[in-house]
Amino acid sequence: MSEIEPKKITYCGVCSYPPEFCEFGISLAKCQQWLQSNHPDLYTKLYPNIASPSSQASDSATGDTPVSTLAAAASSLSIDQNNKIQQDLAKKQHREELKQQKELAKKLSSKITIKRIERNKRKHIISISGLEVFNIDSKKLAKTFASKFATGASVTKNAEKLDEILVQGDVSDEAKLYIEGLLKEQGLEDVKVVQVDDKKILKKAAAAAAGGGGGSGGAGGGAGGANKGAK
Repeated sequence: MSEIEPKKITYCGVCSYPPEFCEFGISLAKCQQWLQSNHPDLYTKLYPNIASPSSQASDSATGDTPVSTLAAAASSLSIDQNNKIQQDLAKKQHREELKQQKELAKKLSSKITIKRIERNKRKHIISISGLEVFNIDSKKLAKTFASKFATGASVTKNAEKLDEILVQGDVSDEAKLYIEGLLKEQGLEDVKVVQVDDKKILKKAAAAAAGGGGGSGGAGGGAGGANKGAK
């Protein structure tokens, strides 16, 4: 019986992912350049069209030359022309990486807030805000929650004019676990999902108001006593 040889897997020399997954990293342009130099057959298989129509349209709108077009042209030009293209390629790659890093930093510094709101003594709703930064479709998520928790769920606008999901019932813990799963799929495990109990906020506000009212009442009593003494 012949032995089965283990399958050989190629890993990218830039991001260390298999080439099929380079597009999910932040250095796709460099990954493509490495793959084209080291595994041209695999590069042709994965990227049969050097520049997609969408990237060409985007670059033409901004006045930039597509990275893949620059890389392909560099191989058939003089040394001076090649150096110029390599410089343009490096600049564009740098801009793309900075843009992706900025977007990632924005996501990691953002948070999703789940607020538990008491409507009366035994009924609650939760509001979920902050989803817009993470490419999570609020309407689809509301439908998922409605089905998953067998309850009502809708999308409204909050005070900042951003989408907010309202879910009937006290399901804040379950919603938190589900959202954390969605973030994990995007590689954003470090993003905070914060739970806030609105009842506590209301109690603090009521206590502060009561304290202020007592103070003014005391002042009023003092003034009344002074008037009686004057009589």
